[in-house]
Amino acid sequence: MLKKVDVRYLKDPEDVGLENPIFIEGLPGIGHVGKLVADHLVNELRAEKVVEIYSHYFPPQVMVQEDGTVRMPVNEVYAWKSNGDSSDLLILVGDFQSISNEGHFELVNAYIDIAKRFGARRIYTLGGYGIGKLVEEPYVIGAANSQDVVEELKSFGIKFEPGEPGGGIIGASGLLLGVSKLEGIDAACLMGVTSGYMVDPKSAKVVLDVLSKMLNLEVSVEALEERAKEMEKIIAQIKEMQEMAVQQWKSDEDLRYFR
Repeated sequence: MLKKVDVRYLKDPEDVGLENPIFIEGLPGIGHVGKLVADHLVNELRAEKVVEIYSHYFPPQVMVQEDGTVRMPVNEVYAWKSNGDSSDLLILVGDFQSISNEGHFELVNAYIDIAKRFGARRIYTLGGYGIGKLVEEPYVIGAANSQDVVEELKSFGIKFEPGEPGGGIIGASGLLLGVSKLEGIDAACLMGVTSGYMVDPKSAKVVLDVLSKMLNLEVSVEALEERAKEMEKIIAQIKEMQEMAVQQWKSDEDLRYFR
């Protein structure tokens, strides 16, 4: 029977053999920024799936696949062992975050337990920061659970703005920072500034660039760049439509003088 939070280890942490890995969370959220980055890392690094997480706290549905079969919603943890030039990685990706407040806490507890079992020394959560308007040049803002980590991230150009994000960080990306502090694990959230209206690969690329520098990772960004170029075309079309709407409004205003 499926447990409320059902964690299934496909490999024992001891057999995977990671050394003090960095745990990276990239679940669906604003602009899918974190998800795009985490999925990209899994694909480019050819990371190995080591954990599956099923839960009552995911939406009550199944996922229909291309061949017509179905599967349960699942979040997964992938492991990647470095050649020594960078840190080993654990990467959390998946279909959903929790649909309830209780579920967020229960799932985050499970993620922290997984990180500890693999000996993770730090956690990075990835997400988007929606500002409600189109962003020409996205950048990364941060939050961390210790002042030392804040200062470290500033050296990589990550911005820490007073009062931002307003209202705090909701969901796994925020809770992981708070709970990990209680567990004595350093953690930080990297947020790509985005409109929040659409999937934003351009913002995701900026987050990936910063994360790669921090972790000394060499990973191709070509796939994200291609998606970003497509998004720029869509944004250009949106801007053109907005300008046409403004011009039409001005024209209608001018015509009122002749009525």
